[in-house]
Amino acid sequence: MLIIAVCVLSIHLATAGRYGHFGDELYFMACAEHLDWGYVDQPPLIAVIAWLTRHLLGTSVFAVNVIPALASSATVWLTGHIARELGGGRFAQGLAALCAACAGTYLAMGHLFTMNVFEPLFWMGCILFVIRMISGGNMRSWTWVGLLAGVGLENKYSIAFFAASSVAGLLLTPQRRILANHWFWVGVLLAFAIFVPNLLWNVNHNWPFFELMHNIRAHQRDIILSPSGYLWTQIMEMNPLTALIWLPGTFYLLFSRRFSEFRCLGWAFVFLQALMIVLHGKDYYAAPVYPIVFAAGAIALDDRTRQRGWRWIRSVVPILISVSAAAMLPAAIPILPIGEFTRYWHAFDQLAMIEPDEKVLITEPLPHNYSWSVGWEEMTAAAARSYNSLSPEERTRTAVWADDFGAAGAIDYFGAKYGLPKAISGNQNYWLWGPRSYSGQTMILVATPISTAHRYFQEVTIVERLNNPYAPPWENRPILLCRRPRFVSLTAIWPEVKNWE
Repeated sequence: MLIIAVCVLSIHLATAGRYGHFGDELYFMACAEHLDWGYVDQPPLIAVIAWLTRHLLGTSVFAVNVIPALASSATVWLTGHIARELGGGRFAQGLAALCAACAGTYLAMGHLFTMNVFEPLFWMGCILFVIRMISGGNMRSWTWVGLLAGVGLENKYSIAFFAASSVAGLLLTPQRRILANHWFWVGVLLAFAIFVPNLLWNVNHNWPFFELMHNIRAHQRDIILSPSGYLWTQIMEMNPLTALIWLPGTFYLLFSRRFSEFRCLGWAFVFLQALMIVLHGKDYYAAPVYPIVFAAGAIALDDRTRQRGWRWIRSVVPILISVSAAAMLPAAIPILPIGEFTRYWHAFDQLAMIEPDEKVLITEPLPHNYSWSVGWEEMTAAAARSYNSLSPEERTRTAVWADDFGAAGAIDYFGAKYGLPKAISGNQNYWLWGPRSYSGQTMILVATPISTAHRYFQEVTIVERLNNPYAPPWENRPILLCRRPRFVSLTAIWPEVKNWE
């Protein structure tokens, strides 16, 4: 399993510098310049990791993707290790690790600097200690679970759904005995103590995350999948051939004597999937839980194919999983030049039939992880040409406004190279950072609808046009130079321009 993890790391590092920065990555690097105990759309850990990356590795595309590559390979190793803790031999450990290595969602996350790539480590780290306690380990391991859960909450709030599903699974089985121990409550208190700073930040800022979630639902931004559509997406995105392992693995966890003492893990998997269906969670929200069923399914296959007449399956299944992963690899990792990838994607997308998880993403020419990774520097350079065409006096009072956090992050990241000031925006945490003392008398608008410009300015001039064939259409909006505002000052209208969704 270690060899498989090293292979995954090597693939990610070999392609880490391809294409460009993902929009979220640019935003997280901007957050790293404003370290705080919370942000509108995420807890603080990702900004801390971005700060460390900036100071230890740099901010190039390659540097930003090093830590995700390490996290992705660690997930592969951890999946194999869970199989070992469940009693699996070397074949089962290797097969479980192979499933994690070949899962499309995991491959894609390993190339993106986002909170998602770290989630499996926190979730499965907790499960590893739970397995050991069920097997007779020291109950003091609840402190490790509490530590991982607390830090996991500082990474992404969705670990709370996993914790609730896991506790429900324990309560439904005789393994509830490990909850009836004071060390469990020590772990709960430790997790809560770690989470308190972010909790207080949310209280002091009037719960911005809940406002964000409310706005997303109210504006119906997400595509709501039917239960069957959700399950189909799970099968496709985790690699259809790994379903040969995780579907039987789920069944065996729930019903076989082999896993009777670990039945709670099967229920945790089922409860989490049910929660995601009922709450209309995005298709990748449940991805961190799959190592459990990869491990169980690999053990089940190992047990069932030990007889001589079935041993051929032990060679065929790993080959099939690997071949299917190779076929879908360009959709997850940028191994193809972007022009060649476009031709590949048209064929793959028709076969896979996977819908984007947000309505606006339907308009993107490429999958979101690629489309939102191109054109940023060209956009910034175009804004800089407009900015530098102004007189020195006018430049001092000209703000650069970006309509979304990705474009704002691009201005912040590339702008210094072109002489641009930091961006302002009403989107996500940029709104909390305010108008940066600008009055709004002259503004350059990036990625902003022209109708919005006319709403706030009497004089609107298109100064640059963008036409990147691979970028999202909203990032290809023209660069606008705006004068003669219809407002008194940016400060006066700042509450109005808040855009949390």
